[in-house]
Amino acid sequence: MASTLGELAMASQGRLDGDPALPVEDVTHESTRVTTGVVFVAIRGSRFDGHEFVTAAAEAGAAGVCVETPIDVDVPQIVVDDTRAAIGPMASAVHGHPSRSLRVVGVTGTNGKTTVTHYVDSIVRSAGIASGLIGTVESRSGETSYDTVRTTPEASRLQRVLADMNSSGAEVVSMEVSSHALEMGRVRGTRFAVAAFTNLSQDHLDFHGTMAAYEAAKRSMFLDYEVEAAVVNVDDPVGIQIAEGFQGSLTTVGADGDVRAEDIVSSLSGSTFELSTPAGNARVSSPVLGGFNVDNLLLAIACCIQLDVPFQDVIAGTANLDAVPGRFELVSGDEGFAVFVDYAHTPEGIRSAIEVARGATGGNVIAVVGAGGNRDREKRPQMGVAAATADFAVITSDNPRDEEPGEIIAEVVEGLAADAPAFVVVEDRRSAIATALEMANDGDVVLILGKGHETGQEIAGSVIPFDDRAVARELLGIGDSATSSQPVSGSMSQ
Repeated sequence: MASTLGELAMASQGRLDGDPALPVEDVTHESTRVTTGVVFVAIRGSRFDGHEFVTAAAEAGAAGVCVETPIDVDVPQIVVDDTRAAIGPMASAVHGHPSRSLRVVGVTGTNGKTTVTHYVDSIVRSAGIASGLIGTVESRSGETSYDTVRTTPEASRLQRVLADMNSSGAEVVSMEVSSHALEMGRVRGTRFAVAAFTNLSQDHLDFHGTMAAYEAAKRSMFLDYEVEAAVVNVDDPVGIQIAEGFQGSLTTVGADGDVRAEDIVSSLSGSTFELSTPAGNARVSSPVLGGFNVDNLLLAIACCIQLDVPFQDVIAGTANLDAVPGRFELVSGDEGFAVFVDYAHTPEGIRSAIEVARGATGGNVIAVVGAGGNRDREKRPQMGVAAATADFAVITSDNPRDEEPGEIIAEVVEGLAADAPAFVVVEDRRSAIATALEMANDGDVVLILGKGHETGQEIAGSVIPFDDRAVARELLGIGDSATSSQPVSGSMSQ
């Protein structure tokens, strides 16, 4: 794809100082990616200001730069009020507006984004429709994998990935849309065939500051972006408000929604329920565990119906869902007790995971819980309160990052100790997992929560190899014999 400086100036609503006919091959916010034919967009970040790298971009042969204030460099400049708001539309334009050819499903909410996008992707592919996936665990289309650092890539990278998926034949792309992405404009320039809302609970207050600001970021997807159809969980109070304010095709999901489940029966092998939708009704048997994963599946079903996937294909797809790595992933063998790894890292996610485990067993629920460093501190005691709903909690380190693990643990214990449940503090995560496994008896469920699919632990600026799934299997003495393709999958935690 190629564009011109004039077209990019028009897309960004900026003022161009330069030749409008000059061809442009790409747009980037990364100065190290600048080559001839590339426009560099100077974004102001929390650590660096891209305007400091404009001179280096010009020297690297940039076709032009996009800035908020004119800079004395000998290359064309597009001057805009907000480069973050401008980069998405510019990147979309230079890549031929890929989301206008693709059918993009964007999923936002505190918990469940990863699971819903994976379920949509699995159902769509089972219906014979070429599909792409962008999110926390992986980004892929067909046999191609994409390196994305964030849950939702920065705008220039996102549009590049969408364009590549489009050119490789994808028809539908399922994408997680984080509150950070909405606040920072990463998905501007993207048209959503379907936007879905899962739920809202406390998270990311280190970034947003208040719950009101966090909620506003989530709601903005349905107010400020180009969305053809919405799928909204109206069992959530914020979802009700989103549904009431959305102008367009709307499908509600929940107990009184357009798409709902009744007579839910769950076990450690999956769930069955009566499905009611505007497209038809059916008895569904699917390898998802627990009520919250049924909720995630209902959202995915509603998205697929909005995409006009034939109802019979949707139902067939629910029976053979691909497992979601690190989302209520079964890692045990025939020990007599079940061990699951899940990404639950919010109070509500922890509480839901424990509730599901309790409903699926007559034994005890043993939960390994830790909070991440350099993140929302206010939720740590609440995570402890949630961990107290287990029969026994092992409080440990998660990703301490630049904080002292013991101080983080103390804040979690502050909430846990209030209810005086049985718990123990084991700071070393591997030892904590071993402790939980050693105390498990026949019929119990061990939940290893917080890191899910992650394969490293962030400690004092370094990332050391650490995969909860691999550690648990090693401690159980089953090595790689328990694969990640177990039939139980899903989570509300991301």
